[in-house]
Amino acid sequence: MSDASYILVVLVVYKLVLLGIGFWAQRRVKNTEDFFLGGRGLGPFVAAVSYSASSSSAWKLLGFSGVVMVLGISGIWLALGSILGMFISWYWFAPRLYRTSLEQKDLTVTDFLSFGSNGQIKKFIVVCASLIILISFTLYVAAQFQGAGNMFSATFDMPMTESVLIGAAIIFIYTVLGGFWAVSMTDALQGSIMAIATLALPIAAVVALGGPVDFITTLLNVATAEQLSLTGGNIGLLAAGVIIGNLSVSVSSMGQPHMLLRFMALQDEKAIKTGRRIAAAWFLIVDLGVVVVGLAGLALQMQLDNPENLFFVLTSELFHPIVAGVITAAVLSAIMSTADSQLLVSASVVAHDLGLEKRSRFSALTISRLSILLVVVFSVLVTLYMPEAIFSRAIFAWVALGASFGPIIIVRLCNRDIQPKATLLAMITGFVLAVTFYLLPSTPGDFLERVVPFSIALCIAFVGSKPRANIT
Repeated sequence: MSDASYILVVLVVYKLVLLGIGFWAQRRVKNTEDFFLGGRGLGPFVAAVSYSASSSSAWKLLGFSGVVMVLGISGIWLALGSILGMFISWYWFAPRLYRTSLEQKDLTVTDFLSFGSNGQIKKFIVVCASLIILISFTLYVAAQFQGAGNMFSATFDMPMTESVLIGAAIIFIYTVLGGFWAVSMTDALQGSIMAIATLALPIAAVVALGGPVDFITTLLNVATAEQLSLTGGNIGLLAAGVIIGNLSVSVSSMGQPHMLLRFMALQDEKAIKTGRRIAAAWFLIVDLGVVVVGLAGLALQMQLDNPENLFFVLTSELFHPIVAGVITAAVLSAIMSTADSQLLVSASVVAHDLGLEKRSRFSALTISRLSILLVVVFSVLVTLYMPEAIFSRAIFAWVALGASFGPIIIVRLCNRDIQPKATLLAMITGFVLAVTFYLLPSTPGDFLERVVPFSIALCIAFVGSKPRANIT
């Protein structure tokens, strides 16, 4: 068998397992609460690993490793920002969001955002939040499909169109079958594979360079001064911009609907305490492992037309085809674990938040599944006809969602009630500023895009709030 054939066999088996989980989960879906929140019965391991996997996507294994290879050790700040976001989310956000969403009987993040508002202003909040989610997730899912296309193209020399369609079809099938249960269970499996891959590949790369000492020596000899600088060669305020801008991806994690749903779906508060330890271990392994992969690519002086293919190229050079197949499956896992979660949230927006389930003669589950198909089609079209770098597109969607929803959720979880008009203004301001700064020339660490929209929206939400009368 050829190397490509070995990898193909592993991927086929892997995809059959995912589809099997989808069919299994279908039997557990009886209503929309099962479909969107798994009946609020998520255990600690599945919650922690599926949260972690859905946070990472193709941007981390592919985009981020390529960025580190180009920029050098200054990429460590982005990894530390990601890890910091996990700690804040699991240790501060999770218990508060779990209790509050349970008390309010929220089914979606939009339910949480619009709670306490009524009449026309509530409709504006719901519609605004829904549009932000659908726009951002269409771009985000398109980035995942782009990653799938890169994977199949680099591994099997397959045309982009076929690659994207295959990946999209698999994700669509198991997501529409089992909803949240299928998404969470497959994400837990995929997250485990990702952790194994990002532990094995950095070790193999360092060994290939002669061990830790030779790895560091080689890196010092071949890298430029800017690549060896923790600030990318910037000094003063520009250096601070690099550090703060990259660390600030942590705050955006607090506004990601597909990740926050894991906290809302937990079975009890005990699961939070166990889950946070599992999530911490996962993030440390994956984020720091990807940094080492990027630096290994730099040390090996890999000549790549697209740095985002580094993960694939190192894998094929360092491992037997069967092992390479498992690691390639890990990349596919990163893609699928985020895309499926985002598709599920998009379905809840159309069917539940926008109330299409009440206006249609079809059942709520049917509307939800048709909504997933619609988002898949749009994302495929964006991928094929509006190509963009995985890292750039995913980070934009991440920052836009974080700036739109994160400030409101933070203030609400600080036992403060926000006036509905302030909620709407903060949401629109965060999103519009994120888009505006994304379109402007980049600053070191993309400081303006990642920090300013979130900070201004947070000020609006806080000023427009007051302490809650009855603290629970």
